Amino acid sequence: MSTDRLFSFRNRWFTTSVGITLFVIVAAALTGFVWLPSVQKDAQFQGIWNAICSAAGVPRIWLPSEPVTSTLKTSTVVVTPQMLDQPETLSVGRGATLSMRCTMCHGVRGLSEANSPNLAGQYAAVIYKQLRDFQSGARVNAIMTPMVTDLSDQDMRDLAAYYAYLPRVKGSQPGSASVPGIVASGAPMRNIAPCASCHGGLDNKVGSPWLEGEPAIYIRAQLQAFASGTRHNDISEQMRNVARQMTPAEIDAAARYYSSQP
Repeated sequence: MSTDRLFSFRNRWFTTSVGITLFVIVAAALTGFVWLPSVQKDAQFQGIWNAICSAAGVPRIWLPSEPVTSTLKTSTVVVTPQMLDQPETLSVGRGATLSMRCTMCHGVRGLSEANSPNLAGQYAAVIYKQLRDFQSGARVNAIMTPMVTDLSDQDMRDLAAYYAYLPRVKGSQPGSASVPGIVASGAPMRNIAPCASCHGGLDNKVGSPWLEGEPAIYIRAQLQAFASGTRHNDISEQMRNVARQMTPAEIDAAARYYSSQP
């Protein structure tokens, strides 16, 4: 059989193979660059052109006339190791007075009985940042958002100083054999660092809250909110990236571990 006949469109085997190859290429392109991106609900995928550009990893507009402004409010608080590390006694006292409006959810001594976060002994920088985020809209909650509307920056610093001053609730600190793998070692293959590397146990990252003794329902709800993107006040998206990769069983295990009480 000659080469000309083998690669001739008169050869039905050659024609069939070329046709199948073209069909696979077109189907793969339509699936990968059009259909799969277009079914996503994120704004950057809306429309065929946006979907194709997003799938290909190229900008939708090469020379925008105006800067693109994000519609998603994110935290603008810069957290440093020195933030609120030496509060004044007067600040603690003022915070105690201001905290009277917080007792229904967070308890008289910062220990909640309503599945709201325990604030007693929490890092002052963490409380201050969350209050600022609630006020700016970077974090949204039907109860907290109106509560912080009229707080001044000094008010928020005083509240943070007061709650950080209160004695912290202690968990049961179970033995190492009962520590969930996601807490102790994370999941390196899914790019998940150990929870304990940021939230205490192994180390504490500046701006990361102390989780021991927090209600399981609250921890679980926050991890789910980070995973879905409804909570987005984490700097550099570190918690959103972690929570998206966690399984429901891992979220539940982490919540139950940190909420364990004496």
